[in-house]
Amino acid sequence: MNPKFVLPKIGELPVSASLDSICKFEKVPTLICATAAEGAKRAADVVVKAINNHRVDGLFVLGLSTGRTPLGLYSELVNRYKAGEVSFKNVEVYSLDEFYPMQPENPQSRNHRVYEDFLKYVDIDPKNVHFPDGTVPRDQVNEYCKSYEQKVRGQVDLMIMGVGEIGQVGFNEPGTYSKSTTRLVQLSYNSRRTQNKFFSNPNEVPKTAITMGMDTIMSAKKVVLMMWGEEKTVIAKELIEGAVSENYPATYLQEHRNIQVIIDEAAAQELTRVKEPWLIAPPTEWTPKLIRKAVIWLCQVVDKPILKLTHQDYIKNSLSDLLERVDTYDQINIRVFNEIQHIISGWPGGKPNADDSTRPVSSTPFPKRVIIFSPHPDDDVISMGGTFNRLIEQGHDVHVAYQTSGNVAVYDDVVLQNIDTAREMGFGDKFNEIRDIIANKKPGEPEPRALLDLKGAIRRAEARAACRSIGLNDRTNAHFLNLPFYETGGIKKGLLGDDDIEIVKALMRQVKPHQIYAAGDLTDPHGTHRVCIEAVLRAWDEVKDEPWAKECHIWLYRGAWQEWDLAVADMAVPLSPEELIRKRHAIFRHLSQKDIVPFPGEDAREFWQRAEERTQGTAQLFDKIGLPEYQAIEMFVKLL
Repeated sequence: MNPKFVLPKIGELPVSASLDSICKFEKVPTLICATAAEGAKRAADVVVKAINNHRVDGLFVLGLSTGRTPLGLYSELVNRYKAGEVSFKNVEVYSLDEFYPMQPENPQSRNHRVYEDFLKYVDIDPKNVHFPDGTVPRDQVNEYCKSYEQKVRGQVDLMIMGVGEIGQVGFNEPGTYSKSTTRLVQLSYNSRRTQNKFFSNPNEVPKTAITMGMDTIMSAKKVVLMMWGEEKTVIAKELIEGAVSENYPATYLQEHRNIQVIIDEAAAQELTRVKEPWLIAPPTEWTPKLIRKAVIWLCQVVDKPILKLTHQDYIKNSLSDLLERVDTYDQINIRVFNEIQHIISGWPGGKPNADDSTRPVSSTPFPKRVIIFSPHPDDDVISMGGTFNRLIEQGHDVHVAYQTSGNVAVYDDVVLQNIDTAREMGFGDKFNEIRDIIANKKPGEPEPRALLDLKGAIRRAEARAACRSIGLNDRTNAHFLNLPFYETGGIKKGLLGDDDIEIVKALMRQVKPHQIYAAGDLTDPHGTHRVCIEAVLRAWDEVKDEPWAKECHIWLYRGAWQEWDLAVADMAVPLSPEELIRKRHAIFRHLSQKDIVPFPGEDAREFWQRAEERTQGTAQLFDKIGLPEYQAIEMFVKLL
């Protein structure tokens, strides 16, 4: 979890906004926190208070889930225990689900992870810990599930859990019956693909699982749901504002008598109070970017370009306050049109000898020294390949820094294919040796270093090929940082440390850039992008007072998953059809990531498809609101 970087804010709901106004849209009590780390602390507050206030005879029964969402909560609870704020001696735990079949000591066991991340560090009595048993013989599973159901139904004082991207709770997938109970379920293709991120091989993901049912969860006395990150925006919107639907099983919990939802700002982006706050209450201040956001929204509602919006359009769509407090509709239209027009620039490094008073980037100095920080060895070309190429063509001294090796995102058969190619070309026969290393891997354990080194080498070679395809000198200007936090050999990564920061600082001091580009998205399924932007910002904090840094600015791009909201964008770089094709070919150089995306999340498209559809969608939005029509557009936010 990234405790520091948060998405740019446009406007906030005024304190004066009534609960009744919010409840017109939101069907469950919802707390929005700035970051996932803050949200985890608020969730921990709920748990600690509930345990400490438990005065009823008997144990306090806590229901827990697994996955990435609760990790911050578990860390916070361990800290609270060590600080003496809470004891778990009188707590009984029931876990939500488990893969089947699954040995409890397997690192991929969902409940093993709860133990390793939380329970082993607190004073809970082992006999009070209940996990679904993934070792029960197949012919006894049904009876076992009935027994688990009888123990847990109506007994849980507090159930605290995350919600999956497609609205699943535990393994209650879309289509789940609202009255379902603890049972063995067949995992869908989508679920197995999602769970693949916890396994080294898709074939290792179990096809079945034991899970509490929706009716079982509904029987808990209190439920707290947590959602972090931009990948949860859709389900957050459906759960908090949508209708109850079997398509999103988490929405059944709207009908729970005592429920609390805790989300971070990244997950809350689609909620009405964040996306269209003027529909709830007049904002405290109509800032320029909030005005821009409202006008773009109005264009989409009435299907008109900016300069065709009328007084009546504003009045009929809850924007009369904007006219009353800011200006007439026609002046607002012109102002916003000009503002957006001025962020469009084909010169991302600045245009020499030009009036830059309305341009996003200064014309001086020219040429500029540039560092593009890429979390993985393909994010640079996926996210800003057109701008990358443009900076090189316009004569800037461009450096790209690949922050992690990306080695875990290479399938074993891709390694064998590359080793076989080397053998065929006469560079030695290591095929059988590598095949034996792969065959002797133990599921769930960190990959052998020899294999990781090969996978890292494959990704470096692909990155260098991509750099060459867009004209960068891959020998002098491509830097492979291999930040230590990533090099665990498994899916779970380490914590960002001083060693990581020193590596990033050293490169900054070496290049002394005028521009830094970094990934500002929080949607990466592993959370690596979160850690990488934190590394850049922490390093910057330590160098920002150095003389060269006074001329440096940080620009944020988005990844393959989402684009910046036009309301917050500070620069839009248009791409021609030829530039879009050149960007596509650079992405194609990353052969290990093509055709079968190792960690696709919920999006089955290849990265080049996501990138093109994202940037072309942005261009279409510009066209619809009355700006010039381009083939594609890459957008950036200026952080500093």
